[in-house]
Amino acid sequence: MNFSIRNLALLGLISFQLNAQQHNEMKTMELIPEGKYLPLYSGNNNFKTTGAFYIDRYPVTNQEFKKFVRDNPEWGKLRVKSLFADKGYLRHWNDENSFEDKLKDSPVVNVSWFAAQKFCECQGKRLPTTDEWERVAAAGLKSADGSKEKDFQQWILMVTSRPQQKPIPDIGSTKQNFYGIWDMHGLIWEWTYDFNSSLSSGGSRGNTGSGNDLFCGGGGAQSGDVENYAAFLRYALRSSLKAGHVLQNLGFRCVSDVENISEAK
Repeated sequence: MNFSIRNLALLGLISFQLNAQQHNEMKTMELIPEGKYLPLYSGNNNFKTTGAFYIDRYPVTNQEFKKFVRDNPEWGKLRVKSLFADKGYLRHWNDENSFEDKLKDSPVVNVSWFAAQKFCECQGKRLPTTDEWERVAAAGLKSADGSKEKDFQQWILMVTSRPQQKPIPDIGSTKQNFYGIWDMHGLIWEWTYDFNSSLSSGGSRGNTGSGNDLFCGGGGAQSGDVENYAAFLRYALRSSLKAGHVLQNLGFRCVSDVENISEAK
């Protein structure tokens, strides 16, 4: 009898902890409802639809990534396998997997796609697809379609064109968009799950296939918004990356499928 009571108590504690974890996830994420957006290389009216998903309000910080490394030491600065990260991995950290205190709330950078994806998996999440990320990034300050907010677009152009700030400022230091998501522009670049398929198409030497539209100026002609300079830069960056690459201004945030988040408040 006592054994059964202890088991029930243990199950209750586990259930409470899981609900608390899911509740905390909901507090640090925002729900993006099902909806459409206009991809960069889409022509003028080829909208794409994404299903509903949750996305982190902020990029992952050095402090959060340090906890991940402590729980998964194989992803530490000196222990990560070369297959999974270039030699510049976590170059802004000290050798003992620590960093200057002023960087704790700054977004983690110098992390590979493999490391970013593993971090998200350990949180029960995943990296956003390019379509999901770009849909959130397309939001303005007042609406889900920020293309009409000229002041906001000018600000994006300004922060995208300026040199990288050193050290990188803390998360939450740029702007919060219509969905309640911070730092989509002007802080860092971010990994997406399918980054290497952002310009996937037919070979550039062929005479048929959609790939020809991406060469010799065709990409600009096929763009849904030829003035979206920031999006052109993002797509150019993604097309140059490999999963093991690390950059001093490339970090990430995670998303979760709706069915993975409890409805409990």
